[in-house]
Amino acid sequence: MWLKPAHSLMFPQTKNLSSVTFEFPALLRGEVKALFAWSTEWNARRLAMQLAVIIVGAGIYGAAMGWWRAPEQALYVAIKFPLIILLTTFGNALINGLLAPLLGLNIPFRQSFLAVVMSFAITAAILGAFSPLIAFMVWNSPAMAAGPDSPKPYAMLMLAHVSVIALAGTVGNARMFQLLVQFGQRAAARRVMFAWLAGNLFLGSQLSWILRPFIGSPALPVEFVRHAALHGNFYEAVWNSIQQIFP
Repeated sequence: MWLKPAHSLMFPQTKNLSSVTFEFPALLRGEVKALFAWSTEWNARRLAMQLAVIIVGAGIYGAAMGWWRAPEQALYVAIKFPLIILLTTFGNALINGLLAPLLGLNIPFRQSFLAVVMSFAITAAILGAFSPLIAFMVWNSPAMAAGPDSPKPYAMLMLAHVSVIALAGTVGNARMFQLLVQFGQRAAARRVMFAWLAGNLFLGSQLSWILRPFIGSPALPVEFVRHAALHGNFYEAVWNSIQQIFP
């Protein structure tokens, strides 16, 4: 009787794990054919790999973001930033799964969910790649102090983060658009893409405002979440930063 090799008996999942590992470069490159094939089937290991990319990439970037204020802030942001991306991912997956058929794109909810996860995984990988650059910028920024010269470095760091996050999100969603085209007409895919971008913008930015601080204001203590978390909004804070840099 034919017997399986000993290593296959001891490690029956090795082949499956290896196949998921080899898929990682294709995810980073955003290969449309591979992304489309992955969206048509449910693979728990592949989904876990993509969620791990989101957690690690966003966590590293979050640590670099919070380091300017204090090491404790870096730890807090390393936890909160992946949490925001995951909440935005699942929230938009639910919304987008309902919007896509209404906007003319016949895509099942499962494929919509997997497409959103892959898009955010690409975004988080880009953020993780930017983290050394952000850390270098933080290292060369003036030390955090509650003096009269601190608002300008703080505002510059905030705008730098907004720019990097916007760039990473744009690239991730550009790959998403190429994937959506595979499901139907380009016009319908474009409508769905704009709707998804709007959902990402409003949900992600407001979640980030509620779970602030991230960089950490020089005049305020280090906290996991501000006591006035529901006061104000993200867009008002960005406008104030622009006014501080360009009075």
